[in-house]
Amino acid sequence: MCGIVGAIAARNVVPILVDGLKRLEYRGYDSAGIAVHTGNAISRVRRVGRVAEMEAAAAAENLQGTLGIGHTRWATHGGVTEHNAHPHISFDKIAVVHNGIIENHEAQRQQLKALGYEFTSQTDTEVIAHLVHHYYQGGVSLFDAVKQATRQLSGAYAIGVIALDRPDELVCARMGCPLLVGLGEGEHFIASDVSAILSATRRVIFLEEGDIGLLTRDSVVLHDKNDQVIERAVHVSDVSLASLELGPYSHFMQKEIHEQPKALSDTIEAVLENGFAAGLFGARAAELLPQVEGVKILACGTSFYAGLTAKYWIESIAGISCDVEIASEYRYRDAFANPRHLVVTISQSGETLDTMEALKYAKELGHNMALSICNVRESAIPRASELVFYTRAGAEIGVASTKAFTTQLVGLFALAVTLGKLRGRVDAQAEHGYQEALRQLPGSVQHALNLEPQIKAWSDKFAAKQNALFLGRGLHYPIALEGALKLKEISYIHAEAYPAGELKHGPLALVDESMPVVVIAPNDALLEKVKSNMQEVRARGGELFVFADLDSHFSESDGVHVIRTPRHVGVLSAIVHTIPVQLLAYHVALARGTDVDKPRNLAKSVTVE
Repeated sequence: MCGIVGAIAARNVVPILVDGLKRLEYRGYDSAGIAVHTGNAISRVRRVGRVAEMEAAAAAENLQGTLGIGHTRWATHGGVTEHNAHPHISFDKIAVVHNGIIENHEAQRQQLKALGYEFTSQTDTEVIAHLVHHYYQGGVSLFDAVKQATRQLSGAYAIGVIALDRPDELVCARMGCPLLVGLGEGEHFIASDVSAILSATRRVIFLEEGDIGLLTRDSVVLHDKNDQVIERAVHVSDVSLASLELGPYSHFMQKEIHEQPKALSDTIEAVLENGFAAGLFGARAAELLPQVEGVKILACGTSFYAGLTAKYWIESIAGISCDVEIASEYRYRDAFANPRHLVVTISQSGETLDTMEALKYAKELGHNMALSICNVRESAIPRASELVFYTRAGAEIGVASTKAFTTQLVGLFALAVTLGKLRGRVDAQAEHGYQEALRQLPGSVQHALNLEPQIKAWSDKFAAKQNALFLGRGLHYPIALEGALKLKEISYIHAEAYPAGELKHGPLALVDESMPVVVIAPNDALLEKVKSNMQEVRARGGELFVFADLDSHFSESDGVHVIRTPRHVGVLSAIVHTIPVQLLAYHVALARGTDVDKPRNLAKSVTVE
């Protein structure tokens, strides 16, 4: 949930480190710092708050050097203080940055104290710095000192290490948290995300579990977890710098909401060209997918709601059972494994720790067919899966997921139809109809985006509220859940979502004139049921805000506000109805003056437990 960048070069690396940390701001953080080898010392600058404050302090000190590491921290162990900010330094000789959590840090701390080490922070990371120093003092190389230190660590980590008397070496290691090496000409880099080093290079190596790397200006040497010299594939990143800039938009969330027609078009393209073919999901899909007798989806947060939506599609179109579980819960329960069930993991980043660990657990239980739906190529979860569907949402910077969610839904819909086709439940005519629905989807989403002025007008009515309810039925209940989550994430209004039919079983007790109730009311088979549920709300004085299809025949009245989305688009209606709830959350957050792109306490990529 933090960001790492490091560089070794013949030029001053401070601008590279600062630029990299700025590009990692979207991941969420509360402090930032850099440590630079200045020739005769390791000089460190740390600040609580934004990277800009740390940048100003580094400029005031005229900090320069050709070797350095930087970090943005999201507090886990210890409060938000400068002492707890990274990098951490041991005896002015070893500097370390670290993502992840060291589970045995307390035991290591006690052992190091017994050896005479003093701790100045509450963090688990300082243990790593002192451990490396301890082994380094024994006369081994910095590379070997890091290797020995990591063998003492339990938990997850990505680390970068520099030493005072090794001005030409940068050492890195990875276990459970993402880390990559960037390749330049006479210079090399490390980063937790490729966006941090795009201004310097596009050629990257993704480290595998247990890898340790030694970087100099002219070479990169990698050892795997078995201490064998290993060569990893070099990838050329296709992430564009333009995708990391705001352009004409006020916030990345706003930009990414409006990018959805293109993101959907790009993701749909392969389906329109090839139909619902097994090959959409990888080279082994034609072999594995015909064996599937059930589906188990593992995900967290917004991706979990995408999975809940997919359950409706998979069971109705493919005619097989589908279970959806929160990854962080699944990995800690005694689960039953059916090897003929396809495990589907959903993760925007492909590095979500709970989802990755849930996948490992599923495989330990005996699941041998795994599909990843992911937005980041060559990330950890796709690499651990037999099958993969890459969404083409492009870089998503805003912490609150928008275009990643809707493109995930496209991937899941494609899976449902493909499984149905393989099982003989989707004939050529039905397949053509599903393709046409996808073809028209970006246009329907654009029509929904055109409702923004009307949705913005509602925001003032929500801004002063402290609570809200979201209601939906059937396929649209998970969209109500997603709408409530978005409102919580960025406006800090407490919001809950329920299947509308559940109102009378408890939640109706919350409804009064101070409770806005958002209703997703498409013109489908459950519309009349939803209308009855709305009457229950009005009878208790609740104020209704209804997103209804153009052909749903709703009319406004006192306490009932209606915005009409495009005509009902059938099986893909859930995707279209996602747009209004995203826009509502965005404009309510603006009205309340919150930090839309960097909401408090949250991070973009959750790589700790």
